[in-house]
Amino acid sequence: MQPFADEQQLQCPYCGESVEVTADPVGVSSETYVEDCPVCCRPWVVHVSREGEDVVVHLGREDD
Repeated sequence: MQPFADEQQLQCPYCGESVEVTADPVGVSSETYVEDCPVCCRPWVVHVSREGEDVVVHLGREDD
């Protein structure tokens, strides 16, 4: 059985709006990818870390 995706409420680093980010709980221990904000359309850098059952997601600005 595949574990359910982990949904987290985070704040867009550009517009400050609360956004829902979904991360798969299964995968490499650390990954980074770019995704656009559904509110302001600016590009986030999404950092996902997995350790055991814990999934931590952090949003950064692409221009940092």
